[in-house]
Amino acid sequence: MTQSPLLPVEKLTAAAEADEPVHFRNPPHNIEAEQALLGAVLVNNEAHDRVSQFLSPEHFYDPLHGQIYDVLTKLIQAGKQATPITLKTFFENVEPIDTHLTVPQYLGRLAANATSILNVEEYGRTIYDLATRRSLIMVGEDMVNAAFDSPVDYPPEHQIQEAESRLYDIAESGKYGQGFESFGSALTTAIEVANSAYQRDGHLSGLSSGLSDLDGKLGGLQGSDLIILAGRPSMGKTALATNIAYNVARQFKSEQASDGSERVLDGAVVGFFSLEMSAEQLATRILSEQAEISSEKIRRGMIDEDEFRKLVTVSQEMSRIPLYIDQTGGISVAQLAARARRLKRQKGLGLLIVDYLQLLTGNRRTSEGRVQEVTEITTGLKALAKELQVPILALSQLSRQVEQREDKRPQLSDLRESGSIEQDADVVMFVFREEYYVERQKPSETNVEETLKWQEEMSLVHGKAEVIIGKQRHGPTGAVPLSFEAQFTRFGNLARGFRS
Repeated sequence: MTQSPLLPVEKLTAAAEADEPVHFRNPPHNIEAEQALLGAVLVNNEAHDRVSQFLSPEHFYDPLHGQIYDVLTKLIQAGKQATPITLKTFFENVEPIDTHLTVPQYLGRLAANATSILNVEEYGRTIYDLATRRSLIMVGEDMVNAAFDSPVDYPPEHQIQEAESRLYDIAESGKYGQGFESFGSALTTAIEVANSAYQRDGHLSGLSSGLSDLDGKLGGLQGSDLIILAGRPSMGKTALATNIAYNVARQFKSEQASDGSERVLDGAVVGFFSLEMSAEQLATRILSEQAEISSEKIRRGMIDEDEFRKLVTVSQEMSRIPLYIDQTGGISVAQLAARARRLKRQKGLGLLIVDYLQLLTGNRRTSEGRVQEVTEITTGLKALAKELQVPILALSQLSRQVEQREDKRPQLSDLRESGSIEQDADVVMFVFREEYYVERQKPSETNVEETLKWQEEMSLVHGKAEVIIGKQRHGPTGAVPLSFEAQFTRFGNLARGFRS
């Protein structure tokens, strides 16, 4: 009978029982690269500029090297010279390296043995990459230990979530700004955007929402913009967001570029974070909109055979569109960012929707209250939009003070925790349906005169909605009239003859 090969842990146990020496591998590192980089910076402080944007003290394997890099970085940032002489005072009382070499003497040797600064960035990259590999090893070891000795209150789902979070923290820690770019380069990008808008149907520089009047006001959904869509409950925030999500995903077209990459021609891959509704509920809404069958009838099964066939046909067409839904509730803005980055890497991403902002949590609980936490969330979403170069459409609740005014049209001051939301957003839009409020003012049927007056008011607002653009950093503000079919939760372009 053949024996199965031993697993790594079993090998260690077997070796220990047999009193055999266990050989451990050293973590990946390169002391010579660390010495060469420090020496080059000590000789010429300009070398520090080439690595400072991505290299930190914790990336050094030797703790002393990390400490030296930390001190010289602080000196250089303070506008002072970092040399073996100026660093000497910070290391005079540090324990000697050995009986024949003090740290100040070691600093002198680093500078004396320094070579050209031309390779400094390459040394920095080597140090950074090795530090990343050590971090991966640490995550792997912690995963193994946690899996072996998992306490009762630390189930596998939590272990997976923590490991995933740590891995994506490592993946994203290497992302840093490109620094300054020439104005000529920025102008070239601007001309390319203008040319793209000129050639596209509707002359839009951004993604088309599928609502032509709204697109005309916004120029489409612009990459790297944080767009806030706010409204009171029952105004149709989620309905409008799902309409836009489906329209953008449905338009998606791409082609294979000469270098093998995929080039998007129109539309986009859409990621939808539904923190309140389930994926099934969202799918039902979109299915109702496209099949033109009431969502209530779909949920209750009150459909006939023809309607069922129509649902099947429409669902088969819908299943092919690149719309991805994450229905996890109570996630933090950091978790949302990690999942969005993963979606972009795996499937591509052109539009991100968050329903809704107040259901997100900050990365860390703060004693300063919810306003400070929302500030962290909006700042994080804006940073993510810029990083991924995609528009982020985030839904937001409005405060109750809207209901206390005679004119129910929302204003920027109605935003909950409005300071940071209004400040960080590039566009703030409000969904408003006057029909909702008029319908709730229906008088008693015994009052004929009031009933007739109410019916006349209802006829003027029935099936109409507005998207009020309260802020647009690069364009006009104002109201955009839309149609709204409540039974299908569908917004559309309002026919010209019905606008007044």
